[in-house]
Amino acid sequence: MKPENIKFISNDQQRQFAYNVRKNVNAYFTENKISPKGNTTLVVKTIIMLSLYIVPFVILLLIPMSAWVGLSLSVIMGIAVAGIGMGIMHDAVHGSYSKKRWVNKLFGGTLYLLGSNVFNWEVQHNIMHHTHTNVGGIDEDIDTKGPIRLCEHAQLKQIHKFQYIYAFFFYSLMTIVKLFKEFPQLARYNKLGITKKNGINPTVEYIKMVIYKIAYLFVIVGLPILLTDFLWWQVIIGFVVMHLITGAILSIVFQMAHVVEGTLQPMPNENGIIETDWAVHQLNTTSDFGRDSNFLNWFVGGLNFQIEHHLFPNISHVHYRKLSPIVERTAIQFGLVYNLKPSFASALVSHIKRLKELGR
Repeated sequence: MKPENIKFISNDQQRQFAYNVRKNVNAYFTENKISPKGNTTLVVKTIIMLSLYIVPFVILLLIPMSAWVGLSLSVIMGIAVAGIGMGIMHDAVHGSYSKKRWVNKLFGGTLYLLGSNVFNWEVQHNIMHHTHTNVGGIDEDIDTKGPIRLCEHAQLKQIHKFQYIYAFFFYSLMTIVKLFKEFPQLARYNKLGITKKNGINPTVEYIKMVIYKIAYLFVIVGLPILLTDFLWWQVIIGFVVMHLITGAILSIVFQMAHVVEGTLQPMPNENGIIETDWAVHQLNTTSDFGRDSNFLNWFVGGLNFQIEHHLFPNISHVHYRKLSPIVERTAIQFGLVYNLKPSFASALVSHIKRLKELGR
């Protein structure tokens, strides 16, 4: 079923929730006379995260060092790239980093530091995932990934019984696989007409993606081989380690918001109807976790406040901690479940349990 054929139908109570949660959140910004976009906190984070990525790379290129020191710098870069993706790029591509479009476009381009394509991300994440969260066959985030079954409506195989054990290794491959997976993904978007529908020339976008990926690989792999004393295979190991760390962090954080106990995976009926208001659908398919952790709130870019993010993707993540009690109170007021895991550890355990369930 095509995404455009799916409709959300709601009852009066659900419509009232959607109206009131928007009204209450808007009142917070009006009463406090602040912008829902990014602020100084986000600018400081941007400087820190970009520095943690760029500075170690420059040091690696300019200062002779042992292979172990070089590997340590690769680890730091992997952590930094994950932070850039979650806390900078994510806001920018949603248009919530700044009121200025060019600023959002600039920092949305930090996705190229991961070797990925911005347009692919916009379609997969902003259009598919956010509009039809946890809907099997449309939300690519819960598509079966290799031997990992993330959707209860997907085909069940014998190997899935053990996925709660091996899943985390495959999670770490996320960004490496994405380097190459984006080619058939963009071809599919072109075939579906999504690229043209967004006013983009499919051929130009494909060529642009090829150029960006070649440039990325030349800088991140080619320059260390050309300018340092590291052997080519040592550079490749550092590159792979960086991506394994980035992939593991990003995958685990994303999965703990949507594939945990209590998050639903509804399917439309034969007429393409999901009998839930869109806002309530976001509440049913999403979970918050560890919202009292200062470090988690800072590092994961508000992705531990996914309920708030899915209801208000155009609001910067720096505000979600203050908005979460407002959203929770409104949900309880209308008899709706607000899915909150109190800590990172509890969310991780819940994800493992859900992987077990999906493997049966």
